[in-house]
Amino acid sequence: MSVADVVLVVVATFAAGFVNAVAGGGSLVSFPALVATGLSPLVANVTNTVALWPGYVGGAVSARHSLDPADRWLRALVAAVVIGAAAGAALLLVVDDGVFDAVVPFLVLLGAGLLAVPQARLARLRSGGDGRPRRRTAMAATGVGGAYGAYFGGGLGVVLLATLSAFVGGELRRLNAMKNVLSLVANTVALIAFVGFGPVSWGAVAVGAPASLLGGVLGGRLASRLPALALRRAVVALSVAVGIALLVG
Repeated sequence: MSVADVVLVVVATFAAGFVNAVAGGGSLVSFPALVATGLSPLVANVTNTVALWPGYVGGAVSARHSLDPADRWLRALVAAVVIGAAAGAALLLVVDDGVFDAVVPFLVLLGAGLLAVPQARLARLRSGGDGRPRRRTAMAATGVGGAYGAYFGGGLGVVLLATLSAFVGGELRRLNAMKNVLSLVANTVALIAFVGFGPVSWGAVAVGAPASLLGGVLGGRLASRLPALALRRAVVALSVAVGIALLVG
């Protein structure tokens, strides 16, 4: 990696960790930066997952006080995410590189679209009914979210928050904390698969992982003071531009 590439990766992963803590969608910032250093979309995606993992750890740890370890919802959804993420990571590793290259512009645009959904609208999505049918539906939806997160991951937090708002409901602080834990679980499963079998650019990880952790810690401390909506809009605009560039490039 050149000096310019190192600077780009450090800045992008720091920003990704920061944006994830404040508004969500940080992977949509760091992914195109990794592509810009010359990595293929597949390698950039795998590397992005590994490099941003420390930021997810920081987010989950900072939200631990809002969770009950005995929460039956959380235990059920963690199991669903593990299964879904394992399937998503396996799919990414076995498909041809050309397939991922072909679909990644649409995944970036999908992530941008998910990120553009207002948080207030997500909070109104809760479905009626209680009991096992709703829990089974929630587990299925969360499993799909875990698969998406391991396969690509852009906008994963929004997918999970929408699922939690629709099927779990309750205080937003608890839902956000659950989202952070489930995001960490999905990324941990993907991390294990990618470290063992994926095409990781370890040079980019070496400079990006500490930067993402620092960004996540700083973002977590400043989250209540910063305009999350403005950050989300900026990430959406960047993602749309990147998706179109990948589509026509």
